Amino acid sequence: MGTAHRTERRAIEDEIARISGALRTHGYVADRTLATALHLMLALDQPLLVEGPAGVGKTALAKVLAEHLGTELIRLQCYEGLDSAAALYEWDYPKQLLAIRLAEARPETLQDLSSGLFTREYLLERPLLRAITKEPPAPVLLIDEVDRADEEFEAFLLELLGEFQVTVPELGTLRAAERPRVVLTSNRTRDLSDALRRRCLYQWVDYPAPDREAEILLARIPQLDEQLGQQIALFMARLRELPLGRAPGVSEALDWARALRVLGRSTLDAESVEQTAGTFLKDQGDLELAFAEMDALLAAAGGEQQ
Repeated sequence: MGTAHRTERRAIEDEIARISGALRTHGYVADRTLATALHLMLALDQPLLVEGPAGVGKTALAKVLAEHLGTELIRLQCYEGLDSAAALYEWDYPKQLLAIRLAEARPETLQDLSSGLFTREYLLERPLLRAITKEPPAPVLLIDEVDRADEEFEAFLLELLGEFQVTVPELGTLRAAERPRVVLTSNRTRDLSDALRRRCLYQWVDYPAPDREAEILLARIPQLDEQLGQQIALFMARLRELPLGRAPGVSEALDWARALRVLGRSTLDAESVEQTAGTFLKDQGDLELAFAEMDALLAAAGGEQQ
């Protein structure tokens, strides 16, 4: 291996470490694999598809990335029935109607108005068009929970992600001055098409190991007692092994840690868990199962058993 190659390799390693460190300063603890995926996303200028269970930090990743890059985060929340108009643009019909009514009072302006109703002044930019028309620096475009959208909308995304341009019949073709940095998230409620996957880099984000989850808790809540953070992480790891209807994610662990701090708790015991379980379990069946397994959960966490 030549000196030049080693120097280049070291520079790449330093850049990946810098990304990981920058995310950490914003409270996001990323392992090397995820930091490398972000480096490749930026270097190759390709969308990044992030899949994993709900609540593991997929959405937060895009938010922190925008902070790291010092640019705007534009978020498109996907849902069943989402169409291109809601995601791209609409005309501001009430504003156009008001302009017509005002012009009717001055007939001499009607001729000029007829050619001016379909201009940028009356265009309502939805997230995808805003990401395209945004002046540099390029924004981070978060297409959140893309698996909730219909397959027809997914097909529409394929063309947009390929060209980053949109044709508005009344205005012509609008092109991105600088391609947005695109993060797509999916909870795997349905399979995404191979065509969409081929256009993206891919990263799976799973529930973190207890030591990493404790690290995340302490990074996001610096005032949290270190021992309590470790106990919460161990409790969560054991809890997720149970056949729950909805396993709690890292976001619920953070909510629980904040609740315990508000109550002045510095260690886990049965009483504190029962009083605050609603912060991380949102189903009656899951609550009953957790309470039935309380001794085992507290033993795994090193807390005070009943």
